[in-house]
Amino acid sequence: MNRLTAGAVVVTFALLLLALPATAQDFGNAEEFAAGTLKNKEYSPYAGRGYPTQVFWGDTHLHTNLSVDAGMFGNRLGLEEAYRFTRGEEVISSTGVRAKLSRPLDFVVVADHSDGYGMFAKIVSGDPELMQNETARRWNRMFNEGGQSAVDATLELIDLFSKGQMPFPINAPESIGPVWEDVLDAAERYNEPGVFTAFIGYEWTSLAPPGNNLHRVLVYRDDASRAGQKLPMTTEASIDPEDLWVYMADYETRTGGKVLAIPHNGNLSNGMMFALEDMDGNPLTRAYAETRERWEPVYEVTQIKGDGEAHPLLSPDDEFADYETWDLGNLNLSEAKTEEMLQHEYGRSALKLGLQLEAEIGVNPFQFGMIGSTDSHTSLPAVEEESFFGKHSGNEPSPERATHVSIGAPDGSLAFMGSDMASSGYAAVWATENTRKAIWDAMMRREVYATTGSRMLIRFFGGFEFTEADALSRFPGQAGYSKGVPMGGELSAADGRTPSFLFAALKDPYGGNLDRIQVVKGWLDSSGELRERVYDVAVSDGREIGSDGRARQAVGNSVDVENATWLNTIGDPELIAVWEDPDFDASERAFYYARVIEIPTPRWTAYDAFRFGIDMPDDVEMTTQERGYTSPIWYSP
Repeated sequence: MNRLTAGAVVVTFALLLLALPATAQDFGNAEEFAAGTLKNKEYSPYAGRGYPTQVFWGDTHLHTNLSVDAGMFGNRLGLEEAYRFTRGEEVISSTGVRAKLSRPLDFVVVADHSDGYGMFAKIVSGDPELMQNETARRWNRMFNEGGQSAVDATLELIDLFSKGQMPFPINAPESIGPVWEDVLDAAERYNEPGVFTAFIGYEWTSLAPPGNNLHRVLVYRDDASRAGQKLPMTTEASIDPEDLWVYMADYETRTGGKVLAIPHNGNLSNGMMFALEDMDGNPLTRAYAETRERWEPVYEVTQIKGDGEAHPLLSPDDEFADYETWDLGNLNLSEAKTEEMLQHEYGRSALKLGLQLEAEIGVNPFQFGMIGSTDSHTSLPAVEEESFFGKHSGNEPSPERATHVSIGAPDGSLAFMGSDMASSGYAAVWATENTRKAIWDAMMRREVYATTGSRMLIRFFGGFEFTEADALSRFPGQAGYSKGVPMGGELSAADGRTPSFLFAALKDPYGGNLDRIQVVKGWLDSSGELRERVYDVAVSDGREIGSDGRARQAVGNSVDVENATWLNTIGDPELIAVWEDPDFDASERAFYYARVIEIPTPRWTAYDAFRFGIDMPDDVEMTTQERGYTSPIWYSP
């Protein structure tokens, strides 16, 4: 693997983000630099900064063996191993493989399913109270025997669990209460303000019949003294997100704390995640929109079960739209996907629908920022292509995992294979410090972005005063915050001006160079039609951007698939640009977000083929172009 030299990384990182000093003649217009420095009212340009200068990396969606499905698929790692691994320690996976991240993460939300909280671990360990039940005793014996007995017990448990016919209570307070206490205790022990943030959270696992995924991860700003005052909500209470929001409001009223919800990637919801009706079939109201926008500031746009930024049928003119696409059906593949469902499942189309709803009811319920996370059920947020530990323990590294059925329809008509798993994604957060409060607050203001596993650094600002000189400055962050709003922000009152945007991206030092920075625009035109367009704003290797706003020449491909390696001889280590919307209409609602594309690099399947000495099926993708998606900036007339 080729990497930038350490010196180059330090220099570009300093220029782009921390704005460390360079020589006086290095970059920028001296007069504009001086004006920007004086605007700070401090001699030192680093003094008095109130804006974020660091990006923190994390996973907001990690499961341990406390999640019933994780345990059933063989996960034997608990909270301790999850936190140790996330903080950069080496652990042994459930299948006996040594595992370690290339670099520690800065934060994590251990988000185990509240339904059946800790139930599987209790069955396997022989919890005395649970062992009073005859079926539980039988399952305990079968799981501990292993082999086919364990498989048979798993299938029986899954069948009864999915039908709601468990032979003993799984969501009673006396059942989940002690598990919640263990979760709170572990988060408090591993949380180290300024060093590592262990959020308290869980996943509310709503499945609308016949298996449409409406899951939400709840993330608390608070410590255990507040979060522990109310037990997690389960779907025994309700599967309706509106009832979840009532629960969240009650939590805040009762405790004085704060909590937010992150919707699961909508690609397995079969059109329900961003539907234009509520669960009772009624058109969305202003009250609904206000409530959803209040409690769900960010959206999980990419994860192991596929990428949800765009779909090729919805965006046929976007050659990058068909990326790790999962579009066969719902979560259990009991219902096949239809084309009309798609616009209600993908991030870009949902953002467009939000503009339409705002025009109709006065509030945009889909005004969300974008993050990535893993949804790993192995206790390991391991989604680096060269170190991918799969969705669940049955997908951990092995010569056979790519060709195993990962999710299959009940009648066998549809299947996601192991090779369909995407090694994705991570959440990047611009925050002032590595603490629960600072990172949570950044999520609420949507100053976040998603990546598919790369740790590229991205800045994105919008305003009306950016000039080309800002793309040459040593202080893009200072220019961005002083002249505009960051990702997740809002613009209005153009007053005859055209918005301009400042973009800056720096490659992951362990990853591939950058291919291009793009801006994705969506808008509601004067005739009421929803529109979208992709523009290239900065491209590598001196390629030209045409009059249509696109660089049609591909960056190339240096991947040696057979040896699972590549050369960073194409692409650029950093890209920065100022762009003005050439098609702006001040009367039209719009959003803009940045998409940063890397050069081709080996996909996890190429690493498996090389390391295990196997041939992959012809239809398996062997290369990938990692990418990042920023939260949008919205314009309102």
